[in-house]
Amino acid sequence: MSTLRPSFASASPAPPAPAAPPSLASAGVWLVVPCYRVVAHVLRVIEKTPAWVEGIVCVDDACPDRSGDFIEANAKDPRVVVVRLPQNQGVGGATMAGYREADARGGRIFVKVDGDDQMDLSYLPQLIAPILLGEADYAKGNRFTSASHLSNMPPIRVFGNAVLSFLSKVSSGYWNVFDPTNGFTAIEASVARRVLEKKIAQRYFFETDLLYHLGTLRAVVRDVAIPARYGEEVSNIRIGRIVGPFALRHLHNFVRRIAGQYFIRDFNVATVEAIAGVASMMFGLSYALWWISVREPGQAASAGVVMAAALPVIVGVQLLLQALNFDVLSVPTRPIHPHLRAVEQLTET
Repeated sequence: MSTLRPSFASASPAPPAPAAPPSLASAGVWLVVPCYRVVAHVLRVIEKTPAWVEGIVCVDDACPDRSGDFIEANAKDPRVVVVRLPQNQGVGGATMAGYREADARGGRIFVKVDGDDQMDLSYLPQLIAPILLGEADYAKGNRFTSASHLSNMPPIRVFGNAVLSFLSKVSSGYWNVFDPTNGFTAIEASVARRVLEKKIAQRYFFETDLLYHLGTLRAVVRDVAIPARYGEEVSNIRIGRIVGPFALRHLHNFVRRIAGQYFIRDFNVATVEAIAGVASMMFGLSYALWWISVREPGQAASAGVVMAAALPVIVGVQLLLQALNFDVLSVPTRPIHPHLRAVEQLTET
């Protein structure tokens, strides 16, 4: 007579369920709103702020319309805090001032939104979710995730943002993000405190330069799909005027990043590949130019001469592509804010 044997597999405990994220009401979210010539729109931004947002810092960036006075006189929301800057510092300087104020008041996640009511605050939960779940240190909107999201964006902005996005990938090392000029962003407080110690561009290059400095911290950046929305607001940015200056700043950050990441803080296989690739290409090109300068008029290059010039160039290109592949795969994937918080707690005790 056969007997039934117990199934140890069925008796094994089920895997633990993932921890639930903290509620939005206890997340410590603060809005940072740079204010410059936005008196026609900023009250709508305040009115649309969800009730679970802990506070709203409105930064009067030496606005000629006296945005601070206007907000204090007309905003009825008790969460509003007005910060006035004695001199205009640009969107970057105003945002950093807002970070400092929100941090001093105990905020744990700082969300930067523009005061022109161009950003849909109904997407706030999606924006801060990667930080609340411990998956990212910094989250930003991306208007390029769907063609339908771009239907309201002017074509010149689509082209300009695409060009600047590629340059940002090269200069910051964040090959996984797009739309770097998107100003709808969220940052964890302990990471923001490290960022405040950096010398970051204060005007229109702020969001892009911030990505570079986050890269030096090895912070994890996550894109969040958020559609573009344009109304009667007037942007002060002219894409045609900023592409050139932005390109020079990107080149500067790229050189700094490569020097720091592959020659100062580390020396790895990508470093060897980059050095060997550049040297090989330089040899091939130099040999070709030398042969052209010494050849007799009408003399054709032999197969050996062609190979001596072409092969080093081909090998050099392959080595540089391998170094690029290494760089793409080295995008930070482990958030740093849990470590920073632990260090801060240990320091306090």
